[in-house]
Amino acid sequence: MWNPDDLMEQLYRSYDRQRAQLREQENAQQTRDRLKQGLADSLQMGKLPQEELRPVLLERLEFEDHIRERVEFGTVLGFCVPAYVLIPKGNKERYTAALALHGHGYGSRQISGMLPDGSQQTGEPDSHGNYALELARQGFLVVVPELFGFGDRRLAEDQQDGKVNNSSCQALTSHLMLYGISIAGLRVQEALRAVDYVLSREDVEGDGVGCFGFSGGALVASYAAAMDERIKATVLCAFPNTFKGSIMHVRHCIDNYLPGALAYGELPELMGLIAPRALFIASGKQDRIFPVATVETAIGYLQELYAEAGAAEKLGSHLYEGGHQVNGSQAYPWLARMMAIESSGI
Repeated sequence: MWNPDDLMEQLYRSYDRQRAQLREQENAQQTRDRLKQGLADSLQMGKLPQEELRPVLLERLEFEDHIRERVEFGTVLGFCVPAYVLIPKGNKERYTAALALHGHGYGSRQISGMLPDGSQQTGEPDSHGNYALELARQGFLVVVPELFGFGDRRLAEDQQDGKVNNSSCQALTSHLMLYGISIAGLRVQEALRAVDYVLSREDVEGDGVGCFGFSGGALVASYAAAMDERIKATVLCAFPNTFKGSIMHVRHCIDNYLPGALAYGELPELMGLIAPRALFIASGKQDRIFPVATVETAIGYLQELYAEAGAAEKLGSHLYEGGHQVNGSQAYPWLARMMAIESSGI
């Protein structure tokens, strides 16, 4: 048999059986420990040398309902990350913090109310919905890091000729593979350095943050929240699914593929590592790259997991009319409510 289609299906089923056999031999905690260790290994957690934060304020601008800072801080492997910080205008000295992780597009500006050149958006937002800015309007201090390979962090050749919506994912992922580094691992560890940064700020209250990720940003958010309990409540938008139903079903950007993942867990199991902390799933019913049928499969698995953990009330979902886009109509108030509960200690 020369055509690989059937063989690839057989390979998936073989790994599925192997994982099932492992679960039969384990209790729930052993399964969780194995999944978390597998994910940590795939992400090279602790293997990339950390840089000191050394945050630098680059810019501070005032707008009608918020203040916008541009900062940079050290992360890993000698890199430093530019990020926007959106601060609600008001009389408070300290705010609950949220991390906003953008998807594929033109980067951190796209979700912060800006055009690619940094000027203010006018009119209706695009499919990303300005969710970082909307979270600031919900009362969060929001940190919006530029993910590696997007916006100002693209390779020089990808920034030529006025290009704005492209990324350097393919080239950077390929190059990092030669060093044994996954781009998901690099992005997750940079996101966790962003958590370090935001919790170091004097205008942030509490010892944890909320998190909102869309598409590729939700991939980073899901794995970051799975690995770090300082992320107290997480919204995953236009990403939750199964590997089989999404990134193995239609062609996706190479940055979605996590080395070795199917040896230890399917995507719903990895998202389940967030339990019993608060988790909200949002997805468009007409999303062609994250099909709704397997979104529902993932939600069903998570509902059982959260019920078994006695935390059913901490799992929410919203399947809305629309494609691969942000709809925060239920997610924004949910995140605000969950972080308020977290702050009150209830």
